[in-house]
Amino acid sequence: MKKKIGFIDLFIDEWHANNYPKWIRESALGSEFDVALAWEKYTPAGKKDLKAWCAEQNVAPASSIEEVVEKCDCICVLAPSNPEVHEELAELPLKSGKPVYVDKPFAPNGDAARRMFDLAAKYNTPLMSSSALRFGNELMELQQKNIGPLFVNTCGGGGNFPEYAIHQIEMIVSLLGTGAKELQVCGDDKRLTVAMRYDDGRLANMNYSAFWGFALNAAAEGEAVAQLNTMSNIFPNLLQKILEFYKSGKNPIPVAETIEIASILDAVVKGMGSYGSWIKIS
Repeated sequence: MKKKIGFIDLFIDEWHANNYPKWIRESALGSEFDVALAWEKYTPAGKKDLKAWCAEQNVAPASSIEEVVEKCDCICVLAPSNPEVHEELAELPLKSGKPVYVDKPFAPNGDAARRMFDLAAKYNTPLMSSSALRFGNELMELQQKNIGPLFVNTCGGGGNFPEYAIHQIEMIVSLLGTGAKELQVCGDDKRLTVAMRYDDGRLANMNYSAFWGFALNAAAEGEAVAQLNTMSNIFPNLLQKILEFYKSGKNPIPVAETIEIASILDAVVKGMGSYGSWIKIS
């Protein structure tokens, strides 16, 4: 019997919810899982409501978060553009003991991220979150080489940097690990660069312009060791990792990295309100 996945969203007619069911069916583990129920908090003007979305996706509408948690084996908390609501939407799932995936960005700051992991630990609930960019074929190959880069430079686009910065941050932390101390944002909301530094000499830069693709360069001890100009299969790989997590209950990402990513994102947003200033990363 297939394991039932339940979707919980702020509003269900959004890009991730519209595509995840298809990608789940097409994955190598698709025969073992089914998106069975979905719930949304509200329907914005101009969006499909839950009933219409469920009819199109062949998913049953749920009347409450409680129903999703009760009837499903694993939970997916979406709202990918609204990390500020993740803590609220995930509260009951995190008390369930069932595997919970929370879409990116996981949390608006490190404190919220810690609270969510603490709640999950209290109830022995497996918890995972990630940007799809962590799982590009090329980046995963570089991660496996364990080259220990000292300097990482990324670039990327997206509709606005506060929402899409998570992708560059996730790539950097997947290579450099934790320990970032401060960052500085320069530019404006349409074109900017972020310089980030660590106490031990590690450095990272993020560069943003709306229509850039995602890319990464990494160097160790002054030598260029990687130039990744494409990040392929990010969503198929992400969905595969999520289903493996649902199956095993084991988060493939160090918790400390996910918490630090939230802290860096918070510092980036603060830095955009004070261009040129050094912002401490909590």
